[in-house]
Amino acid sequence: MKQLNLKVWRQTSREASGRFETYRASDVSPDMSFLEMLDVVNEQLAGSGKRPIAFDHDCREGICGACAMMIDGVPHGPQKGTAACQLYMRTFRDGATILVEPWRARAFPLVQDLMVDRSAFDRIIQAGGYVDVHAGGAPDANDVPIAKAAADHAMDAACCIGCGACVAACPNASASLFVAAKIAHLGLLPQGQPERDRRAVRMVEQMDLESFGNCSWYGECQAACPKEISIDTIVQMDRDYTRAMLSGRGIEGTGDRPARRTTAVSVNEPPRKRSANVDAESLLGGADAVEKTTWVVGEGTDPNARTPAGRPPAVGHMRFNLLLWAIVLIAALVALVYVLGVVR
Repeated sequence: MKQLNLKVWRQTSREASGRFETYRASDVSPDMSFLEMLDVVNEQLAGSGKRPIAFDHDCREGICGACAMMIDGVPHGPQKGTAACQLYMRTFRDGATILVEPWRARAFPLVQDLMVDRSAFDRIIQAGGYVDVHAGGAPDANDVPIAKAAADHAMDAACCIGCGACVAACPNASASLFVAAKIAHLGLLPQGQPERDRRAVRMVEQMDLESFGNCSWYGECQAACPKEISIDTIVQMDRDYTRAMLSGRGIEGTGDRPARRTTAVSVNEPPRKRSANVDAESLLGGADAVEKTTWVVGEGTDPNARTPAGRPPAVGHMRFNLLLWAIVLIAALVALVYVLGVVR
């Protein structure tokens, strides 16, 4: 059994002032998880008539991401690739002093003690982290050939549990790794292609609205992530966002075309009333309301080769293509003038 000293951040509410308080954790088994150790400390506090330490938890299996806390200045603790609920007390030496505090980020306002409000992540998902097209059932999805490399990358990104460790570790409090993972795990698969551009634009813009910082490529997010998601996903997100903005495909659903939903200001936003004269599918918008077609993604392997079935790619169909043709024409005229000047 181990004897440990805990210095825990205590704060009753967002408006109240907080401070570190020291507690003695006795008879701690090396086989206890960190949350089980906190449970023992809370039992002692409750038995002595004191307020227990408030902290988030749910599955305690490293899946839900609720166990968000800084342990000795590191998100989820010193063990790499491990959530706090899977961190065992054998990691700490007997008599050690452990510093426990909540996430520190403007976008994650404190609720109480070690609990923070991470609903900003929910609003980012609401902005575009879904597939809104008719992808069929599981057997239909399994009929679509997908390259193993694309499937592996999508699965790696889908491992994100939304805990917020990337935000807590980043000096800028950027949520780029979280957003990139949610964009990548849908955008790398055929079912996510019709909304790929619009998804990237909406989720990135919602991230900016939530007061998260910009990515400066420190790499702290990758090191702190309990699922060890690579910052290569941020590269993919930046590429998708840039392509969507340049091509104009990222603003589908605006103007005279219905958007699936506007950015929610609250997760408790009341449902909108439907008009009896509006088709339900058109009201929802999405790729089906924009263009009804079957999408062929190359041979089902290349997420960048996107052509509606039975129709060749339209030349000059997008605004970016028109601009590109204009640039090519101007360059050709300049070259022609230069050649004529040399001949003379």
